[in-house]
Order: sequence, then C-alpha cells, then structure tokens
Amino acid sequence: MIKVILSGYGKMGHMIEKELQCRGIELVEASENITGTDPAVARECVCIDFTTPEAFRANYPFIARNFKAAVIGTTGWNDIRAQVCDCFLDAGTPMIYASNFSLGVNALFKAVAKVSEMLKGAGYTPGIEEIHHIHKLDAPSGTAKSLGALVEEGLGEKPEITAIREGEVPGIHTVTYTSACDKITLKHEAFSREGFAKGAVVAALLTEGLQGVHEFGDLL
Repeated sequence: MIKVILSGYGKMGHMIEKELQCRGIELVEASENITGTDPAVARECVCIDFTTPEAFRANYPFIARNFKAAVIGTTGWNDIRAQVCDCFLDAGTPMIYASNFSLGVNALFKAVAKVSEMLKGAGYTPGIEEIHHIHKLDAPSGTAKSLGALVEEGLGEKPEITAIREGEVPGIHTVTYTSACDKITLKHEAFSREGFAKGAVVAALLTEGLQGVHEFGDLL
C-alpha cells in the first residue's frame, strides 16, 4: 500500500486526508513547506500537491528529486509545463497531473473533445462559462482553460471564457456550441470538493509501478 505526504493543507488537503483515511492509506505528513521534508522519508511516499502556482513553481524540483511519485493538482503553471515534465522525467519520478481530478470533469473533457471534433466547420460558435467560490485565486480556472484548449483543437475556434466568482460554489463548468439553428450545452457541476479528493487519491494509487509523466485523463 502506498504512503502519502500532502503538499498544502488547506480545504483540499483536509478533504484528501479524509479520503485517505476511508481507504486505509497512511498519511505520513501534511506540510505547508514541502521542501522541509526529510528526503529519506519522501523517497517512500507519494506527494499529493494542492498548493498555489507560486509555491509549486518553487517546490517542483525538490518534489521531483526526492519523492517516490507525485500527483499534482495545482494549476497555473502551464507556461512551464515542458520544463516541469522534463524535470520529473530526468529524475525518474512518475508524475500524474491534471487541471481537475474529478472523474466527472475528466468525462466532460472527453465529451468536449469529441463534440468539438464532430462540429468542426458546421457553423457553431463556442463559449465557456465557469463559476467558482469567491476564495479561488485564479480566473479563469485551470479546468476552463483545459476545456478551451480542447474546443480550439477540435473545433478550430477559440472560445470566449467567462469567469464568475460567487459565494461558496465548488465549481460549475459549462461549454456551449451555438449555431443559427440550435444550441448544444455540456455542463458539469460539482456539489463539493469530495470528487476532486477522490480523483487525487485514485491518481496516487495509479502511480504504483508507473513510469513517466501523464495527464490523469489519459490513465482512466
């Protein structure tokens, strides 16, 4: 059975801790300063990282060099993705990353990719709206950006993304395709952070025997 160290111990970290407890997986440490972890301890553990873009940018070399494997749920580092992936590959440390670890959102990713491909050249205008709680730091969300990239790749048109911050909404993502004749809507609504925590723990379990760097959706 794997052992886990959490990098970041905010709301998501506490939710992941509960999921680990439910599955009987040992949480060795929950840290707000992952670079202070004993490398000998880290080598036996999977790091699950839900911090901030700034923290991850500073910490990823340490995670790559010292941990058995890593699950990265932090977003906001896509501009250095090649650099990060190369760091983990060079270190020989398996990494699974995603803009969203919800199983439902990853199903949405697949649906959006397929629908966008089918509608290419058919006169549809795409749009994306995301709604999150007022505490979320990035806007638009990493999930919305991932959806936008899938739409642009499949449809050949860049969608406008609208970001709304409202109350304590865990997350709602809506993708629309509008033509002169009709409108198609694909939507995912999270009821809590529990789905994200479950997906992150599933990803940690998938690191057993894994090699290389992978997006979570490609492993499902």
